[in-house]
Amino acid sequence: MSTPEATEERDSAATTADPVAPAGPPPPSSADPAPPAPDPEEKDPASSSIAFTVTLVVLVALALFGRKIFAGLFTDDGVRTWATMFVGVTVQAMPFLVLGVLLSAALTAFIPATFFAKALPKHPALAVPVASMSGVVLPGCECASVPVSAALMNRGVTPAAAIAFLLSAPAINPVVLASTAVAFPGQPKVVVARLICSLGVSMILGWLWLLTGKGSSWLKIPKNRHAEGTAKLEVFRSSMLHDFLHAGGFLVVGAAAAATLNVVVPREWLDHVASNLLLSVLVLGLLAVLLAICSEADAFVAASLTQFSLTARLAFMVVGPVVDVKLIALQAGTFGPKFALRFAPATFVVAILSSLLVGWWLL
Repeated sequence: MSTPEATEERDSAATTADPVAPAGPPPPSSADPAPPAPDPEEKDPASSSIAFTVTLVVLVALALFGRKIFAGLFTDDGVRTWATMFVGVTVQAMPFLVLGVLLSAALTAFIPATFFAKALPKHPALAVPVASMSGVVLPGCECASVPVSAALMNRGVTPAAAIAFLLSAPAINPVVLASTAVAFPGQPKVVVARLICSLGVSMILGWLWLLTGKGSSWLKIPKNRHAEGTAKLEVFRSSMLHDFLHAGGFLVVGAAAAATLNVVVPREWLDHVASNLLLSVLVLGLLAVLLAICSEADAFVAASLTQFSLTARLAFMVVGPVVDVKLIALQAGTFGPKFALRFAPATFVVAILSSLLVGWWLL
């Protein structure tokens, strides 16, 4: 058993044997705070840009040379159809995606952060219908609306209003309404029904966000990536490059999924469901999700489905611009997968119910 005197003698001996304290920082104390963990959002964006660029190159190569690569796995007609669908969806949507990216970058670089918050009504419930109706002035498809709505959120617009704009812009702009009138000549009620139904869907989803999603953590609002004082042209250039590589990669993934589903799903069974109104509306709604046709062209596809009722074809035109496979991929990449997993099913249900109601009323 050691005594206090023995303990003091040992401590004195240790000090004498090692009179010089070791150099270097003192050992960490348990009371010292741990260094902050790096924010995942602050990681170098170059890796994600490279990943999306590689995805774009690989899928375009598959579209161009897939016939030779997969000749032993699929028939020539299947490969040809897949390549045609993939290139068609990508080429059809890319100009409007570029338009959206350019507009998004211009909003970020040249418009003051407080402009849109001041332009919309202060009350979020009133800002939703105003944002929905403002979709009339932007001639673009759903690919363009995603980066634009992200820029609006980043500039201070309430998410409910930005979501309403996200849904209305590709569905009620002048180009879409004009193409619908051309596809359904002598049937102006189809154009009116599409306008009312799409406008209603965008408002309902915006108000639903106010009721259920306000303050939630499953919407990832893109952050402003630029420091104060950065030159406007540099902000425009870097924003455009980032958004194009980011959204373009997900667009390509969605186009590949749409092409694959178009080849796999048989077409003969459509004739067996056209006679049932509810079933035909659901089938054409799902078909719009899978085919992912740009909103400027979907009216011509709907007009060709003559075995279905006008209400079912209205559902095809209403669902497509607000929820399809490429749009889900774009939303997941921009706002996060948690948002897309909740938003896409809710949008589909509201679009189907609205189509049934407006079709019963007008068609």
